[in-house]
Amino acid sequence: MELEQYLRIVQRYWRSSLATLFACIAIAAVVTLLQKPTYSSTASVFLAVESGGTAGELSQGATYAERQVKSFVTVATSAMVLEPVISNLRLDLTRGEVAGKLTVTAPIATSVIEIQAEDRDPALAADLANSVADSLQAAVGQLAPPSPDGAALVSATVIDTAQVPIAPTAPRPAVNLALGAVLGLMLALGQAVLRSLADTRLRTTQDIEALTDAPVLASVGRIITSAGRAADDDGQHWQNAEAYRRLRTNVGFLGLGGERRSSFVVTSATAGEGKTETVINLARVLAQAGESVLLIDADLRRPQVGARLHLDGELGLSDVLSGRAGFSDLVFKVGAGTLDVLPAGTIPPNPSELLGSEAMAQLLASVERQYDFVLFDSPPLLPVTDAIVLSAQTGGAVLVTRSGVVRRAHVAEAIHMMDTADVSLLGVVLNDVPVRAGEAYAAYYSAAH
Repeated sequence: MELEQYLRIVQRYWRSSLATLFACIAIAAVVTLLQKPTYSSTASVFLAVESGGTAGELSQGATYAERQVKSFVTVATSAMVLEPVISNLRLDLTRGEVAGKLTVTAPIATSVIEIQAEDRDPALAADLANSVADSLQAAVGQLAPPSPDGAALVSATVIDTAQVPIAPTAPRPAVNLALGAVLGLMLALGQAVLRSLADTRLRTTQDIEALTDAPVLASVGRIITSAGRAADDDGQHWQNAEAYRRLRTNVGFLGLGGERRSSFVVTSATAGEGKTETVINLARVLAQAGESVLLIDADLRRPQVGARLHLDGELGLSDVLSGRAGFSDLVFKVGAGTLDVLPAGTIPPNPSELLGSEAMAQLLASVERQYDFVLFDSPPLLPVTDAIVLSAQTGGAVLVTRSGVVRRAHVAEAIHMMDTADVSLLGVVLNDVPVRAGEAYAAYYSAAH
C-alpha cells in the first residue's frame, strides 16, 4: 500500500483509530501512576595489576587487567561477594533476590567495574552498591594470583562511592506516555488496515476501477454536516447538481446520440443503491441542456419513477407492450422542458418475457428515432434478469453503486453477468459518497475561481 492509501484508511476509520490511540496513552498513564518509584545508585571499582616500570610491562599489565575485569564482573554477583553483603546489611533476602537488584558492567577498554543497585528505598540502593563494591574489593584480593614478592597481582580500589539518589529512575512519565503513543499509533493503523481488508464494501472510485475498465462517470456526494448528519436537500442541491452535470457531460462523450444507440439502461447490482434517483436526475439535466429525453420506467416489479415524479395514472409501459394502450396516450410531459416520462404501468406476471418481446423491440426502435436520449430505469441485476434482457437491446447499461453499502463481490458478479450476456457497460456512477460540508463548499469555490 502507498502512504495515500494508508491515510485514506485511517481517515475512514478515524473514530476507532483515535479511540485506540487514546486508550494506549491512558493505559500508559495508569501504569505510570500505579508503578512505585525505583531508585538507583552506582559505585565504581578500579582494577590494577602489579607490573614493572617499563612501558612494555605497563602495557602488558593494563591488557591483563582488562581481561580480568570480565571475570570479576561475574564474581560481583557470586556467593563469595553477596553473602557478606547480606550479612553486613542484615537483609532478609536470598542471594538471587539481591543479585536481581544489581547491574554489574564494565565499560569497553577500561579496567573499571560499575555496580548499579536498584531499590524502592533510595538509602538501601546506595548502601547495597557500596557494600557490593567493598565486598568485591576484598574478593579480588583473595582470588588474584600472587606476585613473586607474595603480594596480590591484581588489586581493586573503590574509586566512586554510591550516593543516596534524590530522584527516582522509574517510572519515567514522559517516556511511558511516548511509548504508549507510539504503540497506540501502530495499533490504530493496524486495526484500521485490518478493518479495511475485512470490509468488502465499495467506497471510492479506486475500488471501482479495480473491478472494471469502464469509466466512473460521476461521484454523487452525500454532504455530512459538522454534527455528523447528512445535509438536507437544499444543502445538497448545488453539490449534486454539479455531479449530475458532470454525468450529463460524460454521457455525451460516450457518443450515445451519434453512431451508437441513443438508449441505455440505468441499473444497479442490488436494491437500494439509488438507480431510480440517478436516472431521474440525469434525465432532468439532459432535458435542461435542450436534449429531447424519454424516461421509461422498465422496473415492472417495483416501479418507482411515477411515484417519485407524482404522475397520475395506472397505465404505462406494460400496457403499451401488451397492446392495451398506445404509447402517445400514456406519455407524461414533465416540467416545461423536453422531458417525457412513460411509467411502468400495470405490473405483469412475466416482466422478463415482456421486456424481451418483439413489441419491446418495435417500441424501442420507434422512440430512438423520436428522442435524443431514451433512458430506462430497470430492476437490479442480481435478483432478476430484466436488466440484462433490456440492456442487450439498447446501447448498454450504466451501473449505479452506493458507496459504503454494496459489496465488491456483488458488483463483480453484476459486471460478470453483463460480460457474459455481451452487454456494454458504459460506465459507473458512484452514489452517496460522504463529503464533509466544509470540504464540499471549499471544492466548489476553488473550482469556480
